[in-house]
Amino acid sequence: MAKYLLLKHYRHSGPKPVPGTEAMMDQWTPDEITAHIEYMRRFAEKLTESGEYVSGDALSPEGTFVRYDGEGRAPVTDGPFAETKDLIAGWMIIDVESQERAYEAAAELSAAPGAGGRPIYEWLEVRPFLADPAATAE
Repeated sequence: MAKYLLLKHYRHSGPKPVPGTEAMMDQWTPDEITAHIEYMRRFAEKLTESGEYVSGDALSPEGTFVRYDGEGRAPVTDGPFAETKDLIAGWMIIDVESQERAYEAAAELSAAPGAGGRPIYEWLEVRPFLADPAATAE
């Protein structure tokens, strides 16, 4: 088994959406948002039943960069660099048998409904977790 991170990006970042699916979530009706979230929940339940689901969640659009800048000082900024709050909408961690299975799961997740109940054909970034060198040395 290998863990993979499925990153959901905001629609204005990454590859262009499939024509007809450009509407951002803030333009969807409450029922469309509910249907989208319900699809995600059912997908997580399906992966839980197969033993492949680890965790996942949606992210709020708020966020700030903070770093250590000496004793008692924590600089806080809202730019000028690209921030994850502008890029990452949510994530799911899965633990699957192969990279191909991770791609299959991401493709199914990509079909979550959007405006008008149509699949949004969302691009998902699939990233493997680094293997623990101590575990692979045994």
